[in-house]
Amino acid sequence: MSDSTRAQRIHELDVTVWVGKNGLDPVEDELNDQLAEREFVKAKFHRSARGGTTTEELADDLAERVNAEVVRTRGHTAVFER
Repeated sequence: MSDSTRAQRIHELDVTVWVGKNGLDPVEDELNDQLAEREFVKAKFHRSARGGTTTEELADDLAERVNAEVVRTRGHTAVFER
């Protein structure tokens, strides 16, 4: 897949995982399941989840928990790939 095709696919992804006030624990299994079924998964980190941290820090932590990589963060969303 060319880089431009890959970038376009990532851009067009819908958010399918939402991280809220309960933090990363409740979404860990969901993200893991979704990554088993598809190449990329986009997650949104709500303000209540971020607290004193950044989207990048939370995304890195979540990626480590599910053995995935953060492909991109933009605003309050992150895209994961395994």
